[in-house]
Amino acid sequence: MVVITTTAVPAHVRGALSRWMVEPSTGVYVGTMSARVRDELWAAVSASVGDGAAVCLCPADNEQGFDVRTAGERRREVVDWEGMMLVQMNPLASAEVEMERQVPEGW
Repeated sequence: MVVITTTAVPAHVRGALSRWMVEPSTGVYVGTMSARVRDELWAAVSASVGDGAAVCLCPADNEQGFDVRTAGERRREVVDWEGMMLVQMNPLASAEVEMERQVPEGW
């Protein structure tokens, strides 16, 4: 089984994903396909993600039993720590920090 999540991707990317997978929730695609189809689909998605982002979870022959692939700018980064895939939170960009400071209290 393959799971791909998308955020702010172009409509044609969503259309390509919906040809091979079902979309149970907005931006979440689930399907069963061969490794070749999965790799070709992921190559197309990652090449055309634009300003958005995408994450692919697929079966792999490792300790966790799955692999995580990412495309686009994300605050969360997948890192390999002694063979384990872990998620690391990157610090906010200076513009995002400045915007958070400007939000009035009580919001």
